[in-house]
Order: sequence, then structure tokens, then C-alpha cells
Amino acid sequence: MSTPSTPAKPTGDPAIRTLAMPADTNPNGDIFGGWLLAQMDIGGGVVAVARAGGRAATIAVDAMTFLKPVQVGDIVSVYAEVVHVGRTSLKVRVQAWAKRARGDLEELVTEGTFTYVAIDENRRPRPVPA
Repeated sequence: MSTPSTPAKPTGDPAIRTLAMPADTNPNGDIFGGWLLAQMDIGGGVVAVARAGGRAATIAVDAMTFLKPVQVGDIVSVYAEVVHVGRTSLKVRVQAWAKRARGDLEELVTEGTFTYVAIDENRRPRPVPA
């Protein structure tokens, strides 16, 4: 179910899908936010590398919003889309959706904007292709 501020379906391209496991939990039994952040960075990175035409490194994470907890057994899907391209950097909007282990409900659980810089073989910034 969605509310006026929550989209009914993901935006962007599917980047990764993974299963939330017991080893990924915090002391409260929910999935640790750092684990979810890492999955989102991987998904955003997949899209950034494709658009940059080569290596890209994360340089910032902006506007992270944890909306709902992820639980053990949920299937987490990360969707990402490039929303801005600069000379050497790009901003990628990333959403994490969870398909609940018990039922067919899939809902937005976390969203944020990640900034990546295109890098060359010497790990120096390089222009993003037009």
C-alpha cells in the first residue's frame, strides 16, 4: 500500500536483489541500517559505473531516509537512476524495496541520493562521457 508521499512502485532501474539474513540484524532483531546502506551503495554503484563508462567511487551520501524496518527473510530490491551528471561526478537516486517474507507485500523501506565520481586507472577524477 502507498500513501501520497510513498510511491506505489519503484522508480529507476533494478540494480540488485538480495535476501536479508539473520547475520545482518541489529540488537533489536531488525536488519542493521548499515547493511541496507551498503546494499544501496552497491546498487547505485552499478548504475553509476554503467553511466560513467568505467570505474566510479562513492564520494557522498545525501538525504538518506529510513522509512520502515527490513526484517529477516525479506527480499530487498534496490532500484537506481541517474538524476544529475556533472563534469566528473553523478548523482544517483536509490530506493530499497522489501518484499516481505510473509506475504506478497512489497514496500519502499529506504531511499537516498548517492554521489559518485568517475575515476581513471590512477584513481583520479576523469570526465563523465557525454
